[in-house]
Amino acid sequence: MATELQDYELMVIFTPVLAEDDYKAAQKKYAEYVTKNGGKIVHQNAWGLRSLAYPIDKKTTGLYWVLEYQADPSMNSPMEIDMNRDEAVMRHMITKLDKYAVEYNAKKRNKVSATAAPQTEEA
Repeated sequence: MATELQDYELMVIFTPVLAEDDYKAAQKKYAEYVTKNGGKIVHQNAWGLRSLAYPIDKKTTGLYWVLEYQADPSMNSPMEIDMNRDEAVMRHMITKLDKYAVEYNAKKRNKVSATAAPQTEEA
C-alpha cells in the first residue's frame, strides 16, 4: 500500500566555515536523499550567510538553506539521524506544511514573476 506524499519544509543551518563547494555539496546531499527515497523536490533556496539569533558552538553566523519537498513521512526520521551525525549541520528543522502553507509558498515564489508582468488599468 503506497502512502500519500506529504508536504514538508526543511531548513538547515550549516557551519559558516564551509567552502562554497562544500556548502553546495551538502545541499546536493540532502536534496538527493529526498529524491532517492521517493520524494519530490518542490523548491530549494540557498539563503547564504546570515547572522544567528544566538551563538551556536561559539559561531554567530551560519549558512542557511531551505528545501521544500514532498515525501513519505517515514523518510524524515532517517534523514534527521543523518543530519544529527553530520558535523557540517549546526541546526535543522523539518516542518510539515498544510495546504495553506503550500499555497503561501507558491504565491511567494510566483510573486516575482507577477510583479514583472505589466499591469493595465482602465480609467
